[in-house]
Amino acid sequence: MTDTSGTDEAGSDHRIKAASLILRLRALGVSDRRVLNAMETVPREKFVPPEFADHAYDDRALPISCGQTISAPSVVALMTAQLDVRDRHKVLEIGTGSGYQTAILAKLARRVTTIDRYQSLVKEAEARWTVLGLRNISAMAGDGTAGWSRQAPFDRILVTAAAKQAPANLVAQLVDGGILITPLGPADGVQRLTLFEKDGEQVETRDLGAVRFVPLVAGVAQNL
Repeated sequence: MTDTSGTDEAGSDHRIKAASLILRLRALGVSDRRVLNAMETVPREKFVPPEFADHAYDDRALPISCGQTISAPSVVALMTAQLDVRDRHKVLEIGTGSGYQTAILAKLARRVTTIDRYQSLVKEAEARWTVLGLRNISAMAGDGTAGWSRQAPFDRILVTAAAKQAPANLVAQLVDGGILITPLGPADGVQRLTLFEKDGEQVETRDLGAVRFVPLVAGVAQNL
């Protein structure tokens, strides 16, 4: 007879912590039910290093491999809600990281394409998505600053690292009416989460508030 008590306990712990997270997000003004459902059903503890598993649902960024971070849940929820992803959308994510934000997007979109400069992060994230049964994600190691022109245009683009200036080449890969969200600012200074919405030849911008992200770096890491 198989002892499933440990599995049941882990599942119960996840449900309690996830429910508490959803209550905190609602209190912060996140009301999109699809976003909240995605946040509740994706087990965040699977995307952090084992030594940080007990803090997976804390509302703060946590370190992961390659000197990168997994964003605080409130930041993930804010960016996802503002991106306004629909079930027919094709989404590009720049900065795969742990794969957690990717998994949230995959719950909402038809297809998610994600790029990271670290091959090891891409492989680790792919293993997590496989365990969770997420099959609508394409991932590659590459230079995220260039986007993915062969798959463009995209309905939505999300950049999870801070660019120093508006990424005109990524905005160019949006459909008309498409939305791009990225942090803007120096790594050691003030960063503002900024929304770009393409309207024909015009681009409307909106400031979504102060954030802190690792810098967006061009190129592909050679050894990781």
